[in-house]
Amino acid sequence: MEVTDIGNKQEGKIWHRKPIPGRRVLVRVVRTGTQSRIVRFLHVAFDGNGESFLAGDHHGNMYIFDISRNRFRLVQRTGQPCTALAYNLHRKNQFLVALADNSVKCFDKDTKQMVSWMQGHEGTVSSISIHSSGRLAITTSSDVAQIWDLDTFKRNRKLSVKKCVGIQKVFYVPHSNTILSSFSDDSIFAWEGDTLTCKYQLPAPDCGPRISYKTFAVSQDGKVLATGGRSNLLHLWCLESKQLVKVIQMPDEVRTVKQLEFLPDSFDEAPGQTLGVLSQDGLMRFININSCKLLFHLGSSELAIISVAVSPNGRHVAAVLDNGSISVYNIHNLTQVSNKVFVTEENQESSKSHGKDKPEVRPRSTKPWGTTSLMKRADSSTEDKEVENLKNNAFPTGLDKKRLDTLLKEFGEYPAKYRMFLWRSLLRLPENYVAYSTLTDRGLHPAFVSLQDKYPIKSQKLQRGLLRVLSALAHWAAIFGEVEYLPLVSFPFVKLFPNNPLLCFEVVATVLVNWCQHWFEYFPNPPLNILSMTENVLAHHDPGLLRHLLNYGITSQLYVWPLLETLFSEVLTRDEWLRLFDHVFSNHPSFLLMACVAYITCCRRPLRLCFQKQDFEYFFHHRNNLDVGAMIKEAYRLMSNTPADIHPKTMLNEFTPLAHGQYPIFNQYPEFIVEYRSQERNKIHQQEAECFREIQDVSALRSNFVRRRAEQMAFSSHQELLQKAEEQRRSVLVREEEKLSEQVKRLAAMKRELKVEEFDSTNRSLLKHQELRASQMQRLEQENRRKDTEEREVEEDEGLRMREAETPSSREPIQDPSRSKHALEESLLNTCQRSLESERRGAMAPRLEQSDATRETQVGALAGLHRETLADQERLADTERSEEASARAPVQEQSQSQATTVTKGLNQQSEAPLHSQRPAGTRTSSPRAGPSTSAGGRTKMVCLNSSPSENSSSSSLSLDRGRTRLDTSERQLLKEIRELRQKLAARARDDSTSSS
Repeated sequence: MEVTDIGNKQEGKIWHRKPIPGRRVLVRVVRTGTQSRIVRFLHVAFDGNGESFLAGDHHGNMYIFDISRNRFRLVQRTGQPCTALAYNLHRKNQFLVALADNSVKCFDKDTKQMVSWMQGHEGTVSSISIHSSGRLAITTSSDVAQIWDLDTFKRNRKLSVKKCVGIQKVFYVPHSNTILSSFSDDSIFAWEGDTLTCKYQLPAPDCGPRISYKTFAVSQDGKVLATGGRSNLLHLWCLESKQLVKVIQMPDEVRTVKQLEFLPDSFDEAPGQTLGVLSQDGLMRFININSCKLLFHLGSSELAIISVAVSPNGRHVAAVLDNGSISVYNIHNLTQVSNKVFVTEENQESSKSHGKDKPEVRPRSTKPWGTTSLMKRADSSTEDKEVENLKNNAFPTGLDKKRLDTLLKEFGEYPAKYRMFLWRSLLRLPENYVAYSTLTDRGLHPAFVSLQDKYPIKSQKLQRGLLRVLSALAHWAAIFGEVEYLPLVSFPFVKLFPNNPLLCFEVVATVLVNWCQHWFEYFPNPPLNILSMTENVLAHHDPGLLRHLLNYGITSQLYVWPLLETLFSEVLTRDEWLRLFDHVFSNHPSFLLMACVAYITCCRRPLRLCFQKQDFEYFFHHRNNLDVGAMIKEAYRLMSNTPADIHPKTMLNEFTPLAHGQYPIFNQYPEFIVEYRSQERNKIHQQEAECFREIQDVSALRSNFVRRRAEQMAFSSHQELLQKAEEQRRSVLVREEEKLSEQVKRLAAMKRELKVEEFDSTNRSLLKHQELRASQMQRLEQENRRKDTEEREVEEDEGLRMREAETPSSREPIQDPSRSKHALEESLLNTCQRSLESERRGAMAPRLEQSDATRETQVGALAGLHRETLADQERLADTERSEEASARAPVQEQSQSQATTVTKGLNQQSEAPLHSQRPAGTRTSSPRAGPSTSAGGRTKMVCLNSSPSENSSSSSLSLDRGRTRLDTSERQLLKEIRELRQKLAARARDDSTSSS
């Protein structure tokens, strides 16, 4: 068999070697976490095809194991343990998980995302049943069952019951729309799946003991219902006739049926013939319900099965074992060995007891265990036989008391592998589940509320187990709630049976009834009668040691009672203690007292070296170097050599096991003392509760006082911090105000300097401009004078020429044609010159007017910009004043006055250049004129607080260009006129020369 440890892997192979044909167990899967601790698997569920199954561990990890592909992979991490699984939904990639927080979640195995979260249960969901279509699901808890639509994940129906009647299980019948429900009173109802109306109720059995149904199974054809519970009886119902048709009795080893599973049709000879029965011993037996024959079984006593899942195709069985692993079985290989011969454990033990060299090999009996029809009463011979065995102190079948005694004396102890089984057989524990559950249902006993403070245990599991056993004992007999040393007596057995509280309770109860006889007669004092018996035995066998103890005031309460009240657990190791109690449980109850005397006599030498009481107390409460085998031999010697008159055997009763069904009454104690102590304890508890409430009130008041004082101190410190901060803020404000005032002063000085510089630069620029204008005017005047002189010269020349022309005409009436031609040309030239001069003047006039108008508009625009600049400066000053006023409230008036002073100074400084800039003879506009100032007034305004703008420069450049063009045109005209004059003069000279 191959064991696969998946560890923390996300995916991998299930087995690394191909399974050998014919092997029953294909593989065993385990998972180890951190520090090599095994993480337990809790539940398994197959899919609809039966080729893969889903498994959930204690940490909430969900794995899918694909048997056909030999692969596994992690599909989800829920973070909490699961309580039920379902993997046969109509969507093959989805599965349902019931978690410990009472919710049911649906996940997608491919995307690893949660599909839906279904809530509504207040208790733990114990089972999930899927309809044959895979579209409906029933989730069952102890108080309610809910039907869910797996398409919309909405709840369709809800089945709730009263609190006094709990729900055992609600599930679908295969290939049907019928729902079966079972309740805690063993009633079974059938419901219609769509309307949830009751179809019928299965009748309760008329005879036989009550089974207390816990598990159910329906055959694949939906005709047979098998039920089981707290009994070795199975009830088979026919759902067609609605009658109980058969009662099957399982072997005596089966006391409780934990799970039932029908094998699919592929294995059965007929549908619904093979039934798997999982019992409390961890074995799952597969039987034929018709012939009542055992076909095969799964599991063993070493690896008990907790739960199983059968694949729908009938090929595999997945079983969760008690060590947290999963075993995968091949059903076909299991059926191949169903007819082979094999050796049973009982045969092996019986063959060993008879001393045969080889065990007897014989085929398994095919005799049915027992079947009864509904009309016949169940056979009661088994119960009568058990009662007779209890009366005769008989052992279970296959065990021989004498043989066990011989084996024990020969080897000194029982095999560790079979010790618990032998102890259960020696003590003949009844395993009364119902009686024990009634004791545990009462909850924690008030006497052990503060047990953890007195006996602190590191392991929480052992602490809970000890509280459970002690509370059950206290509810069984009131004396056990008052005995202070009861935890010391019970704790060794709690450590031996950590996973089976019922066996632990019954072992402790058997010890108290048989080996603690007469212990409580002198309660609350130690059992003086028992101590006297032990002292008499010691005085008979070792009087010198007793004399030594008495000489130093050491009584039996110091050297015997510490051993009895702890059952040697303080002075022996675990193995030594188990070895001793193998002999204690195999002998008369007086053997325990003889063991105490043997321990004392075997420690004779160290005890004689003790002379102080503290040394003796330490010796009997701590481990010592002692040979347990020698002590046990000494105890047997004392048992055989002690006289009958002082032998404890004559004072103690024989071993009596606990009765079946109900535990015996235990009243061997002074009841009035116990009642008085219980009343006093209740009073003390009430007083403690009152004191606790008062302490809580005082602590609440103290906490309130501390909180208020802390708040007050925090408030005072906060106020101090605020005051310091305010002082710092004020000092900072004062410094800032001083800095601001200095800055204001510096700014005012800088502004004055800037205004002076600007005024000087403006004056300089104005002077330059005036000089430039004067030079231009002078140049223009010179040009005008030059033009006037030239015009006068031209006019004089023309007049002279005209006079000259007129003079020859008077002299000579007939002129020369050439001369008349020259005169005509001169007249035309004069006419053209006058026309050009008139055109020049006409063209110059509109240009001069346009340049004057452009200059006037530009000067007006500059004046508007100046006004807007002043308005912006005033708004900026207002904004600064408002900010300074909000930041410096104490100095607001001073700041405002300073700002007003500065503003007035600026206005005066800005107005002064304006008044100084206006030329003489210009009309000043009144303050009320505003934007409607005349054009003549605007043409003379010049901004003095800034340099000439681009507009002014461009306007001056445009005027200069116009004048330049006029000048060039005038020069060209004058040049042409001079050239014409020169031509005329040359022609005149030529004419004169020619005439002469």
